[in-house]
Amino acid sequence: MDRKLSAILAADVVGYSALMERDEAGTFERLRAGRKELFEPEIARHRGQIFKLMGDGMLAEFGSVVDAVECAVSLQRGLVERNAAVPEDQRIRVRIGINLGEVIVEGEDRYGEGVNVAARLQQLADPGGICVSGKVAREVEKKLAFGFEPMGEQKVKNIAEPVQAFRVILEGQAPRQPARSLPPRWVWAAAAVPVLILVLAGTVWQLWPTATVSGKPSVAVLPFDNYGGDEATGRLADGLTEDIITDLAGFPEFQVIARNSTEQYRDKPARPSEVGKALGAGFVVEGSIQRQSDRVRITAQLIDAKTGKHLWSQRWDRPDEDLFAIQIEISEQISNRLGGGAGLVQEAGRITAHRKPPENLNAYELYLLGSEKLEQVNQADVEEAVRLLTRAVELDPGLARAWVELSHSHGFLSNLGVEPEKNRALSTEAAERAVQLDPSDAEAHAVYAITLGDRGEFEHAKAEFDTALRLAPGQFEVLTFYIGWASTFGEPERGAQLVDKAVSLNPGFPMWSARIFTYAYFMAGRYENAIRMLDRVTPESYGRGQWVMRSGALAALGRSEEAKASLTNATKRFPNLTVEGFVNQPGFNDAERQRLIETMRLAGFPDCAKAEELAKIEKPLRLPECASP
Repeated sequence: MDRKLSAILAADVVGYSALMERDEAGTFERLRAGRKELFEPEIARHRGQIFKLMGDGMLAEFGSVVDAVECAVSLQRGLVERNAAVPEDQRIRVRIGINLGEVIVEGEDRYGEGVNVAARLQQLADPGGICVSGKVAREVEKKLAFGFEPMGEQKVKNIAEPVQAFRVILEGQAPRQPARSLPPRWVWAAAAVPVLILVLAGTVWQLWPTATVSGKPSVAVLPFDNYGGDEATGRLADGLTEDIITDLAGFPEFQVIARNSTEQYRDKPARPSEVGKALGAGFVVEGSIQRQSDRVRITAQLIDAKTGKHLWSQRWDRPDEDLFAIQIEISEQISNRLGGGAGLVQEAGRITAHRKPPENLNAYELYLLGSEKLEQVNQADVEEAVRLLTRAVELDPGLARAWVELSHSHGFLSNLGVEPEKNRALSTEAAERAVQLDPSDAEAHAVYAITLGDRGEFEHAKAEFDTALRLAPGQFEVLTFYIGWASTFGEPERGAQLVDKAVSLNPGFPMWSARIFTYAYFMAGRYENAIRMLDRVTPESYGRGQWVMRSGALAALGRSEEAKASLTNATKRFPNLTVEGFVNQPGFNDAERQRLIETMRLAGFPDCAKAEELAKIEKPLRLPECASP
């Protein structure tokens, strides 16, 4: 086995799936031209070589770390120039990661942790940005005129030890914190790196993730078998395997084994138990692709590596006229079926957790059980979720996923009328903690966006949602949270259309998402759809919003008797529920308030709120008949 020290550059296109969805042919041509006219010449000019292409990404090797960093900067500058004449929604942006480490040489390919770390650093970079390891930063600090902003120790997938990461500050970029030179070398050699603590508003935040023993499972995606044997089907199999790995890597609930580790099983029969033991994976995804005439048949299954039990399998038959679309569709469906709060990997973990005595549960298992309780969306279960998740973060304060679910839990309690101000503040606090602990967690940004929207900070909320969608454009949960705010951002029709897409990604969507889908349909005027969604939610779980939408939608459809019965139930549960009181809640825009006023009046809700209810609002919206003369 040949080894050598190399600088590895990993580059990946931002929002590749969305670009292909909007303009497949144009995106493909721009990517091809960019590779031929910019990437290949610049890499060659800096004495590097590309050793792997992955559809929307590439890996390159350099003998000099200085050459690697200078090449990365040249590539990002070149892309800025090329994008200047391209419309915003068609621009190709990339993230670049660079690592210096030992690699295994096999022909033209390179393997090993040196490559894996570069790929993970790429995922930490900003769009149009460069992220490098501490080894790289120390080597080039005195040799190049670029600033380096410390990002702290980052716990990345499939790498045992935290990776020290730095952001390269390019022209026109402001550092997120004051730029400074690297610490003296004796600091790097210290036995332990001090953890940076920020005291803010009486709360202590740990900004650098700590090593944990949370017990996250690992998933290995084996190369899909090409039963057709032809080259085109082989490319589809490779592309689908890569897309599934990339999409699954967007779910922080588990770790995904790197592609170069699973590549050894291409065209080799292997038992899932053997794969699991060799790679340390608890679950194995395998599948096949076969062409029959003008159709493509794809199968996939999830297997418990320990028991060999098939947990799930599915088959797709599609016309082969649009292979890129097939690749995207099936990759998104598989990743959403396996990942996410209601995914099969978490479901398997919950089954194991239920079998253990409560005193033996680790932080990750407490997180799994807490998120399971949260899916029931009633007060008793959500309060139990808070208890379990609070215990999880006590055991492991660095478990960002538990903070995300804790934010959801407090938000639900607030919406159910349980100490609303206190729970709203706790929801915000947990969301901020999650983002600080794991800036690469798309759902953390989404839940933080929700808390911002609840405070009426719509512009800031939209920016956080944009970050979440950039990190995980095809993830069911992230898409669902954005759907809940699409109309508030002035896009009600798009929100309803995205509901249709989310349902196609996860036909067995959980009950909590039905509440969000109801809101999107309601604000788009699709009242029949809104009522059908509400029928999936148990009435005991209705908050004020669900009763308002059910009553208003029924009234708008002319179903007067049903609307009257719904109104009776609503006012029985919430005696002080009025049009003014409801529409003055934070989080609505003018168009949403107008729709609510019209439908609530049709349903027969009382118009005027009590004066003391509106006293805390600086400029409350008053209905003409309620305003004082």
